Amino acid sequence: MHDAEEVLTMHFTAELRHDDALLERTFVLGEIPGILWTPATAGPSAPVPLLLLGHPGRLDAMHPRLLARARQAAELGFASATIELPHAGERPPSAALDQARAELRSAIRAGETPSDDVVDRLVLPLVEEAVPEWRALVDAVLALPEVGGPVGYSGGVIAIGTRLAAVEPRVVAAVLFAGSYVPRAALADAAAVSIPVHVLLQWDDAGNDRRAALELFDVFGSAEKTLAANTGGHTGVPEFAGEEAARFFARHLRSATS
Repeated sequence: MHDAEEVLTMHFTAELRHDDALLERTFVLGEIPGILWTPATAGPSAPVPLLLLGHPGRLDAMHPRLLARARQAAELGFASATIELPHAGERPPSAALDQARAELRSAIRAGETPSDDVVDRLVLPLVEEAVPEWRALVDAVLALPEVGGPVGYSGGVIAIGTRLAAVEPRVVAAVLFAGSYVPRAALADAAAVSIPVHVLLQWDDAGNDRRAALELFDVFGSAEKTLAANTGGHTGVPEFAGEEAARFFARHLRSATS
């Protein structure tokens, strides 16, 4: 348990078994919707590591891709879990975030680079709200007898994953998706990261500031850090990129377990 964070209780709301190999359970953490996937092998006598699945928001729309990632995690013998981002999906909206998002989209449509002010107003509030929630998720899931850690983080928003990697000691490795805008404040978080980091960058992603992603990667304080850059846009991630990420977690989560 960590200090200065609200204790949130997890309540399971439904479950579905996929092919007798993967159990999917929806839950609310406090009032935050989420999903937990556990492999059939997990149990009190054989607790498994945990992979946190980051995403850009709206669990309902992201579910097919999250399920595919959860299946891959289960094949490695890992549980995986995710929660809805603040002010996304059915969670209460934020007028300030909606305004910042509208300004960002307007700049992109005009062929302009969004200002630092717009990026800060859009991303930094999400980081400040989401990271304590992800830490509460770790508390709740690691309290289950079938999940024993260690913990990895996989996905985006990259500023959220970077802050979590910097402040949460139970996260021992991170795969970060460079597919979102990076506030300047994230550089300080990156410098404080010491765990192994694997950054996935789609080189031609129109919605991603490539230079900011490269600067963030350069600042990471990790002794082991890898940048995997592939041609293509946001949805053109090659299959082998996921396989590389799986090997990264297989190496680092299993070594932390042994």
